[in-house]
Amino acid sequence: MQSGGKIVVASQHYPPDPSTTAAIMAEIACRLAVGHEVVVLSGSPGALPASQSGPGKPRVVAVKNRMAGKAALVRRGASELLFAARTFLALLRELRRGDVVLTVTAPFMLPYAVAAAARFKGARSALIMHDLFPEVLVMAGLLKPGSLVTQTMRFANGLMFRALNAVITIGRDAERPLLSYSGMRRNKIRFIPNWATLVPGPRPLATDSPFRKAISARFIVGLSGNLGFTHDPDIVFEAARLLKDEPDIHFLLSGWGIGFARLQQLQAAANLSNVSFVARVEDAELEAFLAAANLWIIPYRKDVAGVSVPSRFYNLLAVGRPVVLVSEPEAEAALTVVENGLGWVVTPGRADQLAEAIRTASRADDGAMAERAVKTASKFDRTVAMNAYAAVIDELLRNPDLSEQR
Repeated sequence: MQSGGKIVVASQHYPPDPSTTAAIMAEIACRLAVGHEVVVLSGSPGALPASQSGPGKPRVVAVKNRMAGKAALVRRGASELLFAARTFLALLRELRRGDVVLTVTAPFMLPYAVAAAARFKGARSALIMHDLFPEVLVMAGLLKPGSLVTQTMRFANGLMFRALNAVITIGRDAERPLLSYSGMRRNKIRFIPNWATLVPGPRPLATDSPFRKAISARFIVGLSGNLGFTHDPDIVFEAARLLKDEPDIHFLLSGWGIGFARLQQLQAAANLSNVSFVARVEDAELEAFLAAANLWIIPYRKDVAGVSVPSRFYNLLAVGRPVVLVSEPEAEAALTVVENGLGWVVTPGRADQLAEAIRTASRADDGAMAERAVKTASKFDRTVAMNAYAAVIDELLRNPDLSEQR
């Protein structure tokens, strides 16, 4: 018999928004709606897809929201603060004692509003930690470690973690930085990795692929997705420059965000013949695009461990492609690469190492690595993840504090 409490999901990003966060939150909300009343507070206006509306699906309540571009930091910060305030007020209207509210770390002000509203209304709260702030901003060089803003955010985090009933991490490396906060206890942490949205299976390289037809090189190195503050576009471009005299290797770049704009700026100045850009690829073409490259790069800045996990990683494995990951070896994706033999891990900031890894990959027989990639992607299963989320929320509905149960 299910508990009578309802579940509220608070997320700025939700369909019809096309982002990965929106897709993840929609999947979780729809799974939780099996056997529970679920209300979604969404900051993404527009009509829902038919598969996510109707009987047995979450009830979506729109929260007025105006998203500024990622490069417009001041306007973005103001709009995110306003969205968090509006969500706080919406939660005060929706929440009842015994309910559970689930949120995510985007925007970074939202978890504070959720934890405060849940505590005020006698509800329970859980946070899915995709990124850890202010650590992300320190890593990107936007904040100094000892600055007043950084210390204020860390103090606020301590209060928030104390109020939260559960923190769901998507990487094993997140536990160490989380436990540096006085308000966090190990028995509040639940590890639920993300999953591949594509069906794992080998995809052979097609010479007639529309993404390859204009490229004469035999070996294509791909980069795809959002390049935000945690990513290093310069190392990718510098590796391309180091490999510009090797005609068999070509870089195919597609994405968005401030890092992608930086890549376009660098290419406009240098005009490397071994670099091509593709407009943002829609979901319907994603599988074909990922299968068009021989190797994929995920370029992080230094100190990424425990701060951010690349959600795109699992789809690269699902299509059977090796990866070169620029990050510390203790980061979640790096651990997965090394443990399963899926590619190369490169020291952040070392374009020479990245170029050498690409050169090595271009000369390797990657058949066995492709098989291991598909096998590994199969472990990161959507159903397993959804059941794990449901188990955490069910426990919160039954018990006032997960940390008291262990």
